[in-house]
Amino acid sequence: MKLKITELALLIFILLGISVAQQAGATGEPISLQTTSLPKGFLRQQYHFKLEAQGGIAPLNWEVTAGSPPPGIDLSNDGVLTGVPTEADSFHFVVTVTDSGKPTQLKRELTLDVVAPLLVQWSKKPQVTGRRVEAAVKVSNQTGQDFDFTIVALAVNEDGRATAVGYQHFTLQKNTDEFEIPFGENLAPGAYDLHVDAVGEVAATNSIYRSRLGDADKLQIQQAP
Repeated sequence: MKLKITELALLIFILLGISVAQQAGATGEPISLQTTSLPKGFLRQQYHFKLEAQGGIAPLNWEVTAGSPPPGIDLSNDGVLTGVPTEADSFHFVVTVTDSGKPTQLKRELTLDVVAPLLVQWSKKPQVTGRRVEAAVKVSNQTGQDFDFTIVALAVNEDGRATAVGYQHFTLQKNTDEFEIPFGENLAPGAYDLHVDAVGEVAATNSIYRSRLGDADKLQIQQAP
Protein backbone atom coordinates (compact mmCIF):
# COMPACT_ATOMS: atom_id res chain seq x y z
CA MET A 1 0.00 0.00 0.00
CA LYS A 2 1.35 3.36 -1.08
CA LEU A 3 1.35 6.23 1.39
CA LYS A 4 0.60 9.76 0.39
CA ILE A 5 3.31 12.34 0.98
CA THR A 6 1.39 13.88 3.89
CA GLU A 7 0.87 10.44 5.49
CA LEU A 8 4.56 9.57 5.04
CA ALA A 9 5.61 12.87 6.59
CA LEU A 10 3.29 12.24 9.55
CA LEU A 11 4.74 8.74 10.04
CA ILE A 12 8.30 10.10 9.98
CA PHE A 13 7.32 12.78 12.50
CA ILE A 14 5.81 10.17 14.84
CA LEU A 15 8.88 7.91 14.59
CA LEU A 16 11.19 10.85 15.25
CA GLY A 17 9.10 11.78 18.26
CA ILE A 18 9.36 8.24 19.66
CA SER A 19 13.14 8.27 19.15
CA VAL A 20 13.52 11.61 20.90
CA ALA A 21 11.33 10.40 23.78
CA GLN A 22 13.43 7.24 24.14
CA GLN A 23 16.64 9.24 24.20
CA ALA A 24 15.18 11.62 26.79
CA GLY A 25 14.01 8.65 28.86
CA ALA A 26 17.57 7.28 28.90
CA THR A 27 18.46 9.91 31.47
CA GLY A 28 15.77 8.62 33.85
CA GLU A 29 14.66 10.33 37.01
CA PRO A 30 17.42 11.91 39.13
CA ILE A 31 19.04 9.48 41.55
CA SER A 32 18.10 9.91 45.18
CA LEU A 33 19.67 7.98 48.05
CA GLN A 34 17.21 6.58 50.58
CA THR A 35 19.93 5.24 52.90
CA THR A 36 21.00 7.98 55.32
CA SER A 37 22.43 5.86 58.14
CA LEU A 38 23.62 2.31 58.80
CA PRO A 39 22.63 -0.11 61.55
CA LYS A 40 25.52 -0.87 63.89
CA GLY A 41 27.51 -4.04 63.41
CA PHE A 42 28.70 -6.49 66.02
CA LEU A 43 32.27 -7.69 66.35
CA ARG A 44 32.83 -11.09 64.72
CA GLN A 45 29.11 -11.40 63.85
CA GLN A 46 27.67 -11.60 60.33
CA TYR A 47 26.61 -8.20 58.93
CA HIS A 48 24.21 -7.70 55.97
CA PHE A 49 22.61 -4.46 54.86
CA LYS A 50 21.27 -3.32 51.45
CA LEU A 51 21.81 0.32 50.45
CA GLU A 52 18.75 1.84 48.80
CA ALA A 53 18.44 4.39 45.99
CA GLN A 54 15.67 5.51 43.64
CA GLY A 55 15.68 6.94 40.14
CA GLY A 56 18.36 6.67 37.49
CA ILE A 57 18.64 3.97 34.84
CA ALA A 58 18.98 0.41 36.16
CA PRO A 59 21.17 -1.33 36.94
CA LEU A 60 22.72 0.97 39.52
CA ASN A 61 26.37 0.42 40.38
CA TRP A 62 27.75 1.01 43.89
CA GLU A 63 31.34 1.49 45.02
CA VAL A 64 33.38 2.89 47.91
CA THR A 65 35.21 5.99 46.66
CA ALA A 66 36.75 7.34 49.89
CA GLY A 67 37.62 5.88 53.26
CA SER A 68 36.86 2.20 53.88
CA PRO A 69 34.26 0.03 55.60
CA PRO A 70 35.30 -2.00 58.66
CA PRO A 71 37.87 -4.75 57.98
CA GLY A 72 35.91 -7.83 56.97
CA ILE A 73 33.04 -5.84 55.39
CA ASP A 74 32.75 -5.35 51.61
CA LEU A 75 30.35 -3.40 49.38
CA SER A 76 29.06 -5.32 46.35
CA ASN A 77 28.23 -3.68 43.00
CA ASP A 78 24.51 -4.01 43.75
CA GLY A 79 24.81 -2.08 47.02
CA VAL A 80 25.02 -4.79 49.68
CA LEU A 81 27.33 -4.34 52.67
CA THR A 82 28.17 -7.80 53.92
CA GLY A 83 30.79 -9.72 55.86
CA VAL A 84 32.08 -10.29 59.40
CA PRO A 85 33.72 -7.22 61.01
CA THR A 86 37.00 -7.99 62.78
CA GLU A 87 37.59 -4.63 64.52
CA ALA A 88 35.41 -2.55 66.84
CA ASP A 89 35.37 1.19 66.05
CA SER A 90 33.52 3.87 64.05
CA PHE A 91 34.33 3.64 60.34
CA HIS A 92 33.64 6.54 57.95
CA PHE A 93 33.53 6.07 54.18
CA VAL A 94 31.95 7.51 51.04
CA VAL A 95 29.77 5.45 48.70
CA THR A 96 29.07 6.47 45.10
CA VAL A 97 26.10 5.15 43.13
CA THR A 98 26.18 5.41 39.31
CA ASP A 99 23.31 4.66 36.95
CA SER A 100 23.53 3.05 33.50
CA GLY A 101 22.30 6.10 31.60
CA LYS A 102 24.53 9.07 30.64
CA PRO A 103 25.67 8.21 33.51
CA THR A 104 24.67 10.11 36.64
CA GLN A 105 26.45 9.80 39.99
CA LEU A 106 25.52 10.55 43.58
CA LYS A 107 27.80 10.33 46.65
CA ARG A 108 27.11 10.03 50.36
CA GLU A 109 29.30 9.70 53.44
CA LEU A 110 28.24 6.91 55.80
CA THR A 111 29.36 5.74 59.23
CA LEU A 112 29.32 2.14 60.37
CA ASP A 113 29.79 1.61 64.11
CA VAL A 114 31.10 -1.82 65.11
CA VAL A 115 30.72 -2.75 68.79
CA ALA A 116 31.26 -5.85 70.90
CA PRO A 117 27.76 -7.29 71.50
CA LEU A 118 28.82 -8.47 74.97
CA LEU A 119 31.56 -6.54 76.73
CA VAL A 120 33.18 -7.52 80.06
CA GLN A 121 35.77 -5.27 81.74
CA TRP A 122 37.37 -5.03 85.16
CA SER A 123 35.87 -2.34 87.37
CA LYS A 124 37.96 -3.58 90.32
CA LYS A 125 41.05 -5.64 89.61
CA PRO A 126 41.45 -8.83 91.71
CA GLN A 127 42.93 -8.19 95.14
CA VAL A 128 43.96 -10.59 97.89
CA THR A 129 43.28 -9.90 101.56
CA GLY A 130 44.49 -12.77 103.70
CA ARG A 131 42.95 -15.84 102.07
CA ARG A 132 40.15 -13.94 100.35
CA VAL A 133 40.20 -12.74 96.76
CA GLU A 134 37.82 -9.99 95.72
CA ALA A 135 37.12 -8.28 92.38
CA ALA A 136 34.36 -6.70 90.29
CA VAL A 137 33.54 -6.54 86.60
CA LYS A 138 31.28 -4.28 84.55
CA VAL A 139 29.22 -5.88 81.78
CA SER A 140 27.55 -4.21 78.80
CA ASN A 141 24.87 -5.58 76.46
CA GLN A 142 25.27 -3.38 73.38
CA THR A 143 22.58 -5.11 71.32
CA GLY A 144 18.88 -4.41 71.05
CA GLN A 145 17.92 -7.76 72.61
CA ASP A 146 17.74 -9.03 76.19
CA PHE A 147 20.27 -11.72 77.11
CA ASP A 148 19.76 -14.84 79.17
CA PHE A 149 23.02 -14.07 80.90
CA THR A 150 25.47 -16.26 82.82
CA ILE A 151 28.78 -15.16 84.30
CA VAL A 152 31.29 -17.37 86.12
CA ALA A 153 34.58 -16.36 87.79
CA LEU A 154 37.08 -19.18 88.34
CA ALA A 155 40.39 -19.29 90.19
CA VAL A 156 42.63 -22.06 88.82
CA ASN A 157 45.62 -23.27 90.87
CA GLU A 158 48.94 -24.80 89.71
CA ASP A 159 47.39 -28.27 89.58
CA GLY A 160 44.57 -27.10 87.33
CA ARG A 161 41.95 -27.29 90.06
CA ALA A 162 39.26 -24.65 89.56
CA THR A 163 37.37 -22.92 92.35
CA ALA A 164 34.33 -20.79 91.61
CA VAL A 165 34.73 -17.37 93.21
CA GLY A 166 31.68 -15.83 91.53
CA TYR A 167 28.53 -16.93 89.69
CA GLN A 168 25.38 -15.15 88.54
CA HIS A 169 22.55 -15.99 86.14
CA PHE A 170 19.96 -13.34 85.25
CA THR A 171 18.42 -11.37 82.38
CA LEU A 172 20.84 -8.73 81.14
CA GLN A 173 18.56 -6.21 79.49
CA LYS A 174 19.22 -4.75 76.06
CA ASN A 175 21.42 -1.67 75.80
CA THR A 176 22.72 -2.12 79.36
CA ASP A 177 25.92 -0.14 79.86
CA GLU A 178 28.57 -1.09 82.44
CA PHE A 179 26.44 -2.98 84.95
CA GLU A 180 28.75 -3.85 87.87
CA ILE A 181 29.03 -7.36 89.31
CA PRO A 182 31.22 -7.85 92.41
CA PHE A 183 32.46 -11.27 93.57
CA GLY A 184 34.81 -12.80 96.11
CA GLU A 185 35.74 -16.04 97.88
CA ASN A 186 38.21 -17.59 100.30
CA LEU A 187 40.86 -19.80 98.69
CA ALA A 188 43.31 -22.41 99.88
CA PRO A 189 47.00 -21.42 99.88
CA GLY A 190 48.63 -21.42 96.45
CA ALA A 191 49.05 -19.48 93.22
CA TYR A 192 45.97 -18.89 91.10
CA ASP A 193 45.02 -17.63 87.67
CA LEU A 194 41.68 -15.83 87.71
CA HIS A 195 39.44 -15.57 84.66
CA VAL A 196 35.83 -14.59 84.06
CA ASP A 197 33.59 -16.19 81.42
CA ALA A 198 30.33 -14.55 80.34
CA VAL A 199 27.67 -15.91 77.98
CA GLY A 200 24.62 -14.10 76.64
CA GLU A 201 21.95 -16.14 74.84
CA VAL A 202 19.00 -14.97 72.75
CA ALA A 203 16.65 -17.91 72.21
CA ALA A 204 14.45 -16.07 69.68
CA THR A 205 17.33 -15.71 67.20
CA ASN A 206 19.38 -18.72 68.37
CA SER A 207 22.28 -16.33 69.07
CA ILE A 208 25.05 -16.88 71.59
CA TYR A 209 27.54 -14.15 72.58
CA ARG A 210 30.65 -14.92 74.63
CA SER A 211 33.32 -12.88 76.35
CA ARG A 212 36.32 -13.90 78.47
CA LEU A 213 38.33 -11.71 80.82
CA GLY A 214 41.61 -12.76 82.42
CA ASP A 215 44.11 -11.30 84.85
CA ALA A 216 47.76 -11.45 83.85
CA ASP A 217 49.01 -11.38 87.46
CA LYS A 218 48.90 -14.58 89.50
CA LEU A 219 47.10 -14.39 92.79
CA GLN A 220 49.20 -15.58 95.72
CA ILE A 221 47.33 -16.98 98.71
CA GLN A 222 49.72 -17.45 101.62
CA GLN A 223 49.55 -20.06 104.32
CA ALA A 224 48.15 -18.51 107.49
CA PRO A 225 50.78 -18.23 110.27
